[in-house]
Amino acid sequence: MNHVTRRRLCRAAALLPLLAALLVPVPPAAAAVLPYQDPALPVATRVSDLLSRMSLDEKLGQMTQAERGSATPADVTAYRLGSILSGGGSAPTPNTATSWADMYDNLQRAALATPLAIPMIYGVDAVHGHNNVVGATIFPHNIGLGATGDPALVQQIGRAVAEEVSGTGIDWDFAPCLCVARDDRWGRTYESFGETPDIPSSLTTIITGLQGTALGGPASVLATAKHYLGDGGTTAGDDQGNTQLTEAQLRAIHLPPFQAAVARGVGSVMISYSSWNGVKLHGNQYLITNVLKGELGFSGFVVSDWNGIDQIDGQSGFTAAEVTASINAGIDMVMVPTAWKNFLTLLKAEVQNGHITPARVDDANRRILTKKFELGLFERPLTDRSYTPTVGSAAHRALARQAVSRSMVLLKNSGNVLPLARDGGKIFVAGKSADNIGYQSGGWTISWQGGSGAITPGTTILQGIRAAVGSSTTVTYNQRGTGVDGSYRAAIAVVGETPYAEGQGDRTTSMSLDRDDLRTLDTLRKAGVPVVVVLVSGRPLDVATQVSGWNALVAAWLPGTEGAGVADVLFGAVAPTGKTPMTWMTSLSQQPINAGDGKTPLFPQGFGLTY
Repeated sequence: MNHVTRRRLCRAAALLPLLAALLVPVPPAAAAVLPYQDPALPVATRVSDLLSRMSLDEKLGQMTQAERGSATPADVTAYRLGSILSGGGSAPTPNTATSWADMYDNLQRAALATPLAIPMIYGVDAVHGHNNVVGATIFPHNIGLGATGDPALVQQIGRAVAEEVSGTGIDWDFAPCLCVARDDRWGRTYESFGETPDIPSSLTTIITGLQGTALGGPASVLATAKHYLGDGGTTAGDDQGNTQLTEAQLRAIHLPPFQAAVARGVGSVMISYSSWNGVKLHGNQYLITNVLKGELGFSGFVVSDWNGIDQIDGQSGFTAAEVTASINAGIDMVMVPTAWKNFLTLLKAEVQNGHITPARVDDANRRILTKKFELGLFERPLTDRSYTPTVGSAAHRALARQAVSRSMVLLKNSGNVLPLARDGGKIFVAGKSADNIGYQSGGWTISWQGGSGAITPGTTILQGIRAAVGSSTTVTYNQRGTGVDGSYRAAIAVVGETPYAEGQGDRTTSMSLDRDDLRTLDTLRKAGVPVVVVLVSGRPLDVATQVSGWNALVAAWLPGTEGAGVADVLFGAVAPTGKTPMTWMTSLSQQPINAGDGKTPLFPQGFGLTY
């Protein structure tokens, strides 16, 4: 090797560290970070910086929410969609927690593939547990939680739901429903915590459970106060109908729960399909912008209900005028499940022709983006899989069982037939709702309207009864009561409503038990044994003419998957403490009947016996 070659090699060797340094990837901390990408900056600063970089199309995309069945990951990227939702029963295949998480992450990666990498937010109706997901814990519907009267328990339930929702990737829950149900004929009565505003107001603790003490903490899920305003006050309980009240009455009855929700920092508010004195809420600028955002100081974002903007003019198919009316009324994000491309086209045209101002678009975006930043979506956009095992966990099921027992309302107990002894003799169980997870869970369970049978894992009321008794007790079950005789020390009849959700749940002609239930009860009574009636229903039913023939009556509402909580009360492991959050009619002709209206009820609001 000559001197020249050796000198060149030495020079090359000296350059190697420099070349290596140039080839090493720049660590993320040293990467060029735009202000909106810097978590050390205040949220307001980050939002302003991001807004300054967004095109009109990007801003309009943030204001649009599409249904998962009508928007692909490629659509999310191409149209800059800000949000996706699952409607009732809309789930990936297979319907498992892991499938949900995978679906969410795929859509989120599509959102992050856009030039500004703005994460999407995904919404679901987890209204009594993560009820779209097979295997999730299904808690009692709100009417049952209202019967517990326990804000701390309801906050715990919110936390459990947030963990299960987070474990599937989802970061936005369309709950709680803060309606004040004033007419039990309404098919959404079970979504109401109670008929007077004090009960839902006190149970807004569920918002703190869902969101955490501040957004962005462990398993923090954006909560939604719905449906603003007066959906529980429509004439004759007509779903999506007309609430005919003075402004003073509207404020006194229906506004307080939303005031309480705003005070708790609720992240979003969903608008009601219903009208107030003939004006659709989705176009009511006074109630949305002046009252909610102005007077109450709501700083989160307002979302429409499913295609709700299409109802403003009463004609099928939303128009440019409806798009403008809803946005100018104060709706920030519009739920347009399938026709979202048409919505984007109309929205852009209405901004370009001056019907919607750029300032209104920026205000909507500022509200939406603020919540996305506060949730930590820019830093942690994908599923936190450490929460996936919480879906349907033993701890959450134990909490749900406790909620069931606390929600039970003992309405009648002649001769102290309850609690039943655990040991000795024979007990007969009958009724269509005794061994049916679907029936005891009600609507909004796996599918929108609910279903029958083993639709998701859980414990039926019959299984709970069998597990509660001692080894010396025989439990016989026949749905119709066939085989009962005087040798049984008691007969438990589990009867009531079959599942429904809004619209299909409205009852105008009858709120009585059906013929099968009445026949079963008649069979049990004729056997001469004490009859204990467990009523599984989403509201008080018209039972006044039958109740004299029953020894005991327990309102179990819609308990969800943990039927053992019903047995806990029947056999005295837990004493009943629930109080009816609704006034119980003596007949359908009394509807609407509410506390303080001077009508004589079968059971007044707040009634409930104990042992």
